[in-house]
Amino acid sequence: MTDWIITMIERGGYLGIAFLMAIENIFPPIPSEVIMGVGGLLVARGSMSFLPLLVWGTVGSVAGNYVWYWIGHKYGYRRLEPFIERHGRWLTLDWQHIEDTSRFFRKHGQWVVFFLRFSPLMRTIVSLPAGLAHMNVWKFLIFTALGAAIWNTLLIAGATLLAGFVKDFEVWVGIGTWVLIGAMLVGYVFRVVTWKPRDREEQSGTEGSET
Repeated sequence: MTDWIITMIERGGYLGIAFLMAIENIFPPIPSEVIMGVGGLLVARGSMSFLPLLVWGTVGSVAGNYVWYWIGHKYGYRRLEPFIERHGRWLTLDWQHIEDTSRFFRKHGQWVVFFLRFSPLMRTIVSLPAGLAHMNVWKFLIFTALGAAIWNTLLIAGATLLAGFVKDFEVWVGIGTWVLIGAMLVGYVFRVVTWKPRDREEQSGTEGSET
C-alpha cells in the first residue's frame, strides 16, 4: 500500500508536500493527516528533516486556504450565492452552511480561523466566510499559519514518534491511509447522492456584509 504514496511524497520533496497540502485545503484528494503522517515517517527514516517539512507543509496549508478566502473576498455574497445554489450538490455544501459559519465567524472573529485549523470538518470551509466577512488579509494569513503550524507539528511529531516505537508502523500507516481515504470517498459519494439543501433561514443584516 504505502509504497506508492511514500514514494510519491518522497520524490516530490518539500515542494511536493507544499503542493499536496495546498490541494488538500481546496478539495482534498489525500487528507493532511496522511500527507504529514507519511512526512513524519520519512523524518524517522532520515529521508526528510522536521523543520523544512513543517515549513513547507504550513506554506501549502496557507496557500490552499487563501484560495477560499480570495474567492469569498473577491466575489462576495451576491455573486457567490448563485454558484453555491447551482453546484452545491457536488460541493456537498448548501448556502445555509455558509450562513451558519459566517455568523459564527462574525461573532468570534479571527480566533475562529486559528482554532478551527484543528477541526477535521471545519478547517477548510472557515476560509470562505473569512473572505466573505472581508477579514484583514494579514490577520487571516497569520492566524491560519499559526493554527496550521501547530496542527502540522502534532501530525509530524506523532508519526515520527510512533515510527520509532510501533513495530511495522509503515504497515499500519498504509492500512490507516486506505481506511481514511476510503471513508472520505464513501462519505462524499453518500453526501452527493443524498444531498438536499436545507430550508433557507431569513438572515437579517446579510446584505450589509455583501461586497
